[in-house]
Order: sequence, then structure tokens, then C-alpha cells
Amino acid sequence: MKYLRIGQPGYETPVALHEGRYYDLSGPIGDIDGTFLQRGIATTAGFPEIDISGQRIAPPISRPNAIVCIGMNYAAHCAESGVEPPAEPVVFYKHPNTIVGPEDDVEIPRRSTRTDWEVELGVVFNKRVSYLESEAEALDCIAGFVVANDLSEREFQIERSGGQFSKGKACPTFTPLGPWLVTPDEIADVQGLRMWSKVNGEGRQDSSSKDMIFGVAHLIWHMSQFMAFDAGDLLLTGTPEGVALSGRFPYLKAGDVVEVGIDGLGSTANPTVQA
Repeated sequence: MKYLRIGQPGYETPVALHEGRYYDLSGPIGDIDGTFLQRGIATTAGFPEIDISGQRIAPPISRPNAIVCIGMNYAAHCAESGVEPPAEPVVFYKHPNTIVGPEDDVEIPRRSTRTDWEVELGVVFNKRVSYLESEAEALDCIAGFVVANDLSEREFQIERSGGQFSKGKACPTFTPLGPWLVTPDEIADVQGLRMWSKVNGEGRQDSSSKDMIFGVAHLIWHMSQFMAFDAGDLLLTGTPEGVALSGRFPYLKAGDVVEVGIDGLGSTANPTVQA
């Protein structure tokens, strides 16, 4: 099953995409949020079909309580950034109000000269997750997977960080998501997904989730020893090589279109504008 939301901000309609058809969930379902994701739906029977032509595609989940992010989690990205791979997952937070839809405008922050892209695999939870006993328990906690662009302002993140990443990560519009939240049964191997990004149609990142230093199950288990996730929360699992920070590509500027995608999860394509 794929879940999505359509409509203008504040007026989104929850939708299911199943076998090529769209179904309106708005009758019994309030939104694609933690309450819904604790149970999901087993079938689209009884839900009316809907035509989504011409509709804005919204973020596929409503605002989570938290966006927890993992930094430096791909071996080749560590190498291009000139840092040693971490011994434990590096963690930072983004504000939930950074989430926008897969085709919404992304704002280049004021005074920014180093706005960067990062394709990431996002994990959304279906229950409260705390003190898991093993990695084997982790995959049962996943409501679905989503494509994310973890946009970053590198000067804010590095030179002006104060010792942490969030200044360069939490600017408005810096977390495009979508188009779908894809349930785990549709993903055969979460550690074998091709991931890519483009700017103005030109390739940037082209890698796979198999390059993760810490896999998805390990990240969920590890983080559950330090914090509790709630149903509907979002975990971003890191980005592969090919970002502007590498020095191989120019940073984003107003007027660019930045795309990110993951096999089986779809893609985003966001125009950039000046804040």
C-alpha cells in the first residue's frame, strides 16, 4: 500500500494508492498521522475512488512530533566530506515545520551561499519504540518508508554550528517528502535501494542504501536505547556521496530545481526560491 495526501496546506485529504487506483480515505480517516499509522488499512474495499489530477501532492504524513536525523551514515559520503566514519550513529534534529510536499517551493535561506541537497531514506513509525531488545524487533516498528531531501545550509551547519548540525538543517522548507509513504511489504530489501539526486536535470548522487554504515534495523534499535519514538515520527537515515559539500558541484541557488528519488518510493522535484 502507498499512502499520500492531496490538497492545499491545512486542507489535505488522505489517500491510498493500491494497484494503480487512488482511494479517498477522508471519511473514517482523519489524516495520515500517528493515530492512523498504528493500525493502517488492510484493504481499500469500501473506500471511494478519487481522481487526483491537478491536485497539489502534499507531504505523505501530517506533521510528526519529531524528525530525528542520522549524519555521516554512508561510507563514501564520509570520505568526500573528509571525516572518519563514526563509531556510533551521529544524531541531530530537524524541526517538524520544515516538511513540505514533493513539488513545493524550497526556500534558499537569507544570507545563504551554501545550500545543499541530500537524498535520504525516511522511516516512519507505527508504534511507540523504546528500549528494543534486538535489531530483529526494529522492522516490526515501521509503518512505511518515504523519500526525503534533507536540505542543508553548510555554513550554518559547520562554521556557525555551535557544535551541532541543526542550525543548518532546520531552515523553513528544508525537508521535502514524498510523494508516498510506502508500507514495508512493498520493499523487498531496504538495504538495497538505489538512491539518486539531480539539479536542473543533471545527475548528482547515484548510490544505494547498501552503503550505509549503520543499517535501518540497527539505527532503530540503537536510538531506542536513548530515546522513544512515537507513532508517526520520522527518522532520516543519512545521505550517500555526491553533495555540493564535496566540492564537485555548485551549491543551490534560486531558480534551480532539485530532485531526489529512491527506487520503489518515488521522487521529489522542488523549485528553489529566495526566502
